[in-house]
This record gives sequence, C-alpha cells and structure tokens, in this order.
Amino acid sequence: MSVWEKSSTVRVVAPARPRKLSKVPFVELADGRLQGVVSSGSDIGRVYVSSVAAGTYAFACSTNNNRPCGGARGMFCNHIRALVDEAVLQYGAGRVARYLKVEVEGGEPDAYAVTSAMVVTRPAQGDASAAAPVFSRFLRHLAYLELAPTTAPLPEMQWFPTTRAVA
Repeated sequence: MSVWEKSSTVRVVAPARPRKLSKVPFVELADGRLQGVVSSGSDIGRVYVSSVAAGTYAFACSTNNNRPCGGARGMFCNHIRALVDEAVLQYGAGRVARYLKVEVEGGEPDAYAVTSAMVVTRPAQGDASAAAPVFSRFLRHLAYLELAPTTAPLPEMQWFPTTRAVA
C-alpha cells in the first residue's frame, strides 16, 4: 500500500481491558471532555449523561431528559466516578490522565488515583449543555446494533474508502 492509503484509514485502538457495558454503555474522550452515558442504579429506564472537562475538571451530570443529578452537588457523583472507572478500562489510566491533564504522583496511575487527583482540586460544577450531543451519539451507536450482520457497505458510511481502492 502507498503512504496515502496507509494514512487515510482510521486506526482502531483496542480496549485496554474488556469491560461490561451494563453500567456504563458509552464512554468517549472527545470535545475536550471525558463524557459518556451511565445507567441508573435505581431505575432501569433512566440513564445519566456525565462529563468531566480536561484541565479544569468541571463536571456535569444529568438524566437523559436534562434533569440534574441529585448526587452531583458540589462534588463528583457516583455516575462520574463510574465513568472514570470505565474510561480507564477502555483507554487505560495513562491515556485518560493525559487527556484530562491530571497530574498523578507515583508510578502507573489507576482510576482511583485519577479521580482523587481531580477531586482534590475541588472542581466547579459545569453546565450540562454537552448532554444532548453525547446522548445523541450514544443513540446513534445503539442504532448500529439493530442492523443485521452484513458485509455490504452501509449507505451513510460509503464515504470511507475501501481498503483496496485505487486512487
């Protein structure tokens, strides 16, 4: 393959460790935040959209219908802690710490060390304006699960070049 063909494809990074999707079905490092969807512990029909901003660690947590999380009053709620835990499983603690600009003392960081380093700074509660796009992306990912397995290209993804395409 030419250099252009090698560099024009998206590389998929394998998860650091396998994770269960029942508690945190969607987690991503995007838009300058760690963000994702966390299942409610008390209501099976409710999910929370949680996020932590890189650098400032400003956090937000609200339900899928934009109601504020009762546990995120001045400190990280359990949803945000679960989000950090799952992000560390998905991406690795080092990558999460670098993305969020967390200075962790000692050796290799873990989820607890990353969370503790952020909590010590007493971050402010941020706005939940990112919840709608995050939840929309999560629903978009769920839609792909409903498709029947096929090797045919998906019409909405045909702009991706095939691996054997000739320029």
